[in-house]
Amino acid sequence: MSVDLPTTHEVVTVPEAMRALRLSRFKIYDLIRSGALPSFTEGRARRIPLESLHTYIHNKLEEAA
Repeated sequence: MSVDLPTTHEVVTVPEAMRALRLSRFKIYDLIRSGALPSFTEGRARRIPLESLHTYIHNKLEEAA
């Protein structure tokens, strides 16, 4: 499975995470609230570390196996 994750940044924005995971804004924020997709805020800007996206994808693949 190929996921279009940015390769030049260590963190992504919510819209970038939405595109990478092909999920809605609501679902991304739901994952953040539940702790399944760790993130942080800098001022008013929400950022998601790429490692969080990789971990989320890895966990979902393990669940599916």
